[in-house]
Amino acid sequence: MSAKPGEELGSEGRWFGDDYERNGLFENTPTRFDELREEFKPRSDEAAGDLDQQFHPFQDDGKRPPVAMETASTGTESGAVFSGVLLLLFSLTQFSVVSVGAYLALAALSATISFRIYKSVLQAVQKTDEGHPFKSYLEMEIALSQDQISKYADKILLYSNTCMKELRRLFLVQDLVDSLKFAVLMWLLTYVGALFNGLTLLILAVVSMFTMPVVYEKHQAQIDQYVGLIRTQVNSVVGKIQAKIPGAKRKEE
Repeated sequence: MSAKPGEELGSEGRWFGDDYERNGLFENTPTRFDELREEFKPRSDEAAGDLDQQFHPFQDDGKRPPVAMETASTGTESGAVFSGVLLLLFSLTQFSVVSVGAYLALAALSATISFRIYKSVLQAVQKTDEGHPFKSYLEMEIALSQDQISKYADKILLYSNTCMKELRRLFLVQDLVDSLKFAVLMWLLTYVGALFNGLTLLILAVVSMFTMPVVYEKHQAQIDQYVGLIRTQVNSVVGKIQAKIPGAKRKEE
């Protein structure tokens, strides 16, 4: 039989144990100590493995999809394209198109000729015969097929015909409201043209193409709210003008 708590602790322990024993608080103390001792015993390998699996369920087994790597690769490609296009546009603001084209050709030729000489010297030193370093690119098919040419030509023809029909409709005032909108747009563009040239507008368009999607993704709710308010106000003003101008009402289809 196990000893009482007070018997192993001296006089103070005996007083402590006797006091709590009278109150019935240490009635099942030895049993409780045995239970705690069993709980803190070293676990077997299988139990430890289950415990590790419970607290560390995500283990790197090499089977997880490389989402982060794909996202980083896409971001790097987008950044490279954005930097290249922006550098080209800024170059066009300082030099003519002919000069920029000549400099780009010289830069490309310098890189390819240097690499070609380097590989030739390396093969001569190592006495290997790897062939032309750009052999795979030289053998690559880059010609457009007849089907691709017809496809792109049909698209260009469709867009051209649609644009000409729309301009004819606006300039010949088939619809008075649409022609007035077009006139207001052209009037605003006169002020834009006085402030910016074509290349500056193109640079702003490229920057917007790469930055606006990110901004819209982060603040989609707020942007949709303000765009909806602006659209409502514009439709209200256009409706009032259309109601006051004779012959401006659209025909019901």
